[in-house]
Amino acid sequence: MNPKYKSSWDLVAMIVLSGLLILSILLVPDFGLRIVFGLPFLLFFPGYALIAFLFPEKKSLDVIERVALSFGLSIAITPLIGFGLNYTPFGIRLEPILFFVTLFIVGLSLAAYWRRWIVKEPYLPFDAKIIFNSLLSQYRKEKGVDKWLTIILVVAILSSVVALAYVVVVPREGEKFTEFYVLGPGGKATDYPHNLTVSQNASVIVGIANHEQRQVHYFVQVWLVNASFIDNQTTVHQMYYFDSFDVTLNNSAVNLEGPYTAQWQQNYTFSVSIKGEYKLWFFLFMDNVPSYAQGLSRMADYAGSATDVLLEEAVQNEMLSLNLNLRII
Repeated sequence: MNPKYKSSWDLVAMIVLSGLLILSILLVPDFGLRIVFGLPFLLFFPGYALIAFLFPEKKSLDVIERVALSFGLSIAITPLIGFGLNYTPFGIRLEPILFFVTLFIVGLSLAAYWRRWIVKEPYLPFDAKIIFNSLLSQYRKEKGVDKWLTIILVVAILSSVVALAYVVVVPREGEKFTEFYVLGPGGKATDYPHNLTVSQNASVIVGIANHEQRQVHYFVQVWLVNASFIDNQTTVHQMYYFDSFDVTLNNSAVNLEGPYTAQWQQNYTFSVSIKGEYKLWFFLFMDNVPSYAQGLSRMADYAGSATDVLLEEAVQNEMLSLNLNLRII
């Protein structure tokens, strides 16, 4: 076997470890080993493969420069690959990023091996002990500012790796929010009922999705309101308590891939027994209902009472709410 091939264990190791990363993700998605393989896969391998291809000769760069440039270039290359995928049908998803980063590493590793083959004095990695002694020897030869710059560079690299490892192992809690929506009877944001006759049945679909990172008990109150809005002032003329329902939902992960899947939906059928022009308001509460909105009587008019706060908060977007325009004849 060619000695250059046997000594190019660094290129072979990158290809093998990239393959193990793919297998661990595809076969055992929750296995912690993917983090061990994933960090060098993103932060070191792309840059190292590029450096090995561009500078195959030993005299081109010393070990410290190769390591430092490998980290720096990897931090630049990986986002650029993701940026390019954003403008393709593949998008920025796990599988395309995994495939194209692996393709980049394997392709440049093979090209780097070929370049090592044809040069007279190729850069060949040594065992860990020799590399450590070489680095220590180079460090001892440095003086003054160069020695301090080397220390700062090593500390910066180690700090970056440790910080990124912490972020990956202990990911930051995602944004907390709730989806609340009303659809027409066909399941789309169209064909809402607007013009109805007295006591005519109409229906909509009410949906809720919990992304609050915890279990939530949701309460929905439905109100029939006649109000005017002039100069940012809300004047309530009629405010009838109409209906209510509730549901408890566990946290649901946000899925940006594939078709949308509703967590909870309910067909809501209603009819209005009084003529006039109103808005049918849906107010959403989490965990509990305010005391002033409890113990209400259906179709009682609460205009001018403490419940006017509900409408004011809804108009000012201080609570989750939805409304439909209704004209009852």
